[in-house]
Amino acid sequence: MADYELLRHLCTLDGISGQEDEVRNFILEEIKPYCSSVQVTALGCIIAEKKGKNPAVRKLMLDAHMDEVGLTISYISDDGLLHFETTGGIDEKVLAGISVKVGYDKLPGVIGVKPAAACKGAEAEKPYPKDSMTIDIGAKNREEAEQYVSLGDPVVFNSPYFEQEDRVFGKCFDDRAGCAILIEMIRSELDYDMTFVFSVQEELGLRGARTASYIVAPDAAIVLDSTTAGDRAGVEGGRCVARSGQGPVISFMDKGTSYDKGLYNLGMDCARRLGVPAQTKTMVAGGNDSGAVHVSRGGVRTVSASMPCRYLHAPVCMIVKSDYEAMLGTVKLLAQRIAGGEG
Repeated sequence: MADYELLRHLCTLDGISGQEDEVRNFILEEIKPYCSSVQVTALGCIIAEKKGKNPAVRKLMLDAHMDEVGLTISYISDDGLLHFETTGGIDEKVLAGISVKVGYDKLPGVIGVKPAAACKGAEAEKPYPKDSMTIDIGAKNREEAEQYVSLGDPVVFNSPYFEQEDRVFGKCFDDRAGCAILIEMIRSELDYDMTFVFSVQEELGLRGARTASYIVAPDAAIVLDSTTAGDRAGVEGGRCVARSGQGPVISFMDKGTSYDKGLYNLGMDCARRLGVPAQTKTMVAGGNDSGAVHVSRGGVRTVSASMPCRYLHAPVCMIVKSDYEAMLGTVKLLAQRIAGGEG
């Protein structure tokens, strides 16, 4: 049975790209008792070595990123309203009117927009652009706001975590779900030695994984992430990318990587052996840390397993428990077989 309390804890932590400290500190506490060595890189990635029953035939690195999308304060206006830039890829349509936590003290705030009654003509019919939005923390003026907030402060979604039967809702399953799976693997007994990387700044261009994979120099890698599940009203056919409830997504290609065919087939075979579903993307779309890992040094044979997630990069996302459990089992078996020299 998967540890959903671990997943809940990870998803209620805050850590936008470049400011992952809270997440990193929690993960370090969780994994240190089980690892033979743990290091934190200059950028803030965790590289953890876990001993198995046997030395690895093929040096394997497993990667999941700690950072989440969010906002960064860029300007405070005279009226005390906070202007911001997005950190990572966020569809501006999801921002209007949402609740956020601002700065290191996590002040509550709301993203406000120009009142509909004040919009005229075409302006009233278009989505609000980011530049027209501001964060209101209740400050009367700039001086009052500056008592609590500074330029460069992070802003995160103020989102609930809850479960509804087999559905789990919360923020940043991308990629705290992957982090949770790696932690569960580290806690377990492994057949072979493996290296686990919890990377930073994936949402800003795969920066942590690029540097960590150079340090590790693996022969092969499994990259865990979340990907778009488009199975909702108004999305049909191949535009869905992936569907919730149909198992982990093992991609043959995305915008950043053409995956190793042998390891792709091995991943699909692992799901079949376990009797769990698995799927592949119906579009060549998105990307993850694989884009940096597979071209590290002289090249790394790479496969990716992703959690199908509705409303990716939105304030509240949704995953299905059966997908999480299928991904956990599939990645465990896949890692064992790759480290043992298969594929």
